[in-house]
Amino acid sequence: MQNRVAFQGYAIVACGTMNMELNHLKNSGFLDARKILYTKPGRHEIPRELESQLIRQIGIAKKYASKIIVVYGGKFCYVNADNPNRDIDTIIQEQEEPGIKISRIKATHCVDMLASNQERERISQGKDVYWLTPGWMKYRHYVYQGCDKSLANKNFPKHTGGALMLDAIGYYEEVMKNNPEKILEFSDWMGIPIEPYSISLDRLISLLSDEISLENKKEGNQGTPAESYAAAQRGQGSASATLQGLTRAARAFGGKAGLQEPGGVEGQTSKLASGKG
Repeated sequence: MQNRVAFQGYAIVACGTMNMELNHLKNSGFLDARKILYTKPGRHEIPRELESQLIRQIGIAKKYASKIIVVYGGKFCYVNADNPNRDIDTIIQEQEEPGIKISRIKATHCVDMLASNQERERISQGKDVYWLTPGWMKYRHYVYQGCDKSLANKNFPKHTGGALMLDAIGYYEEVMKNNPEKILEFSDWMGIPIEPYSISLDRLISLLSDEISLENKKEGNQGTPAESYAAAQRGQGSASATLQGLTRAARAFGGKAGLQEPGGVEGQTSKLASGKG
């Protein structure tokens, strides 16, 4: 029988905005890493603080595992205006040492961890959408640190398609049921409507699995954590479980969600970070 506890030898270091999705995978039994550590949400606004927190959390992760996966985007999460050539992968590489392997999932930002560019194009149907994740709303005071109402009015309304939340954990539905005023207040501050779009956690599962699949092959293991999880969900132990099977299983446990990208993240994150419209 294939061992589905594929993350046992790993520690995870992630941006705090992704803690709800990662905790969901942990509670589901898929992500059984030795330790999951988070940095403070929204530190893309303060790159120096992001760097120091990332270094500190990786240092702690080393105490738990010799293999570490960093759940951070590459292109937009860390922009060093003083040293443009210093990116997040440089920081990660500097933390490696003999016996310690560190990799980062292949995504550009947190929205990309939930839906690929192609998926977002399909969902938006050509509209200029401001993409959101549950974490961007829950931790909005950190994510939009330094962005006052006047700056918000300058940036968000240009997204004529409104805001879409990529929600694979039922966050929007829960808030709308228990604290609808929070959504209304956030929408009023942004100056655009906020709607959910239901997704699964398939892409995040796949991205995490990709980081250990090569290592598994080197060690002679067959299959990825995603495949193992799919087999377990179907009550099977076959190593031939496929990612197609995972898709069905993930949708079963992923719940309802709103799929969105923090408002055209490509331009959005850098604009808010710089304070420019």
